[in-house]
Amino acid sequence: MTEHIPTELKLRTTSRLLAVTFDDGTLFELPFEYLRTHSPSAEVKGHGPGQEVLVIGKESVGILRVEPVGQYAVRLVFDDGHDTGLYTWHYLYELGRDQQVNLEKYQDRVRRATGKPLRG
Repeated sequence: MTEHIPTELKLRTTSRLLAVTFDDGTLFELPFEYLRTHSPSAEVKGHGPGQEVLVIGKESVGILRVEPVGQYAVRLVFDDGHDTGLYTWHYLYELGRDQQVNLEKYQDRVRRATGKPLRG
């Protein structure tokens, strides 16, 4: 599998997007809410299959900082205090590539948990 490396990361605070351009020319615009609800941290992913935690109520979450971690990842520091997930280049690429499917699954989980539809 080819490892895609970001060539540019832009934090767009007004539109609440992290724009990530990869070395293959692909550009993904990842909403802050999506990044927070799909954090790779143990707090969200759990410590094994079936232990995932449904994170809701993050529509207005902001990102304060993007901190590099070696040559392979970034740590996103959210304004709700969450900062434990390391977003590897591979994971960021997957989040961008699979964004539509991931969001549909997330929205379905929220509907089942709350009985309420999400905003459009």
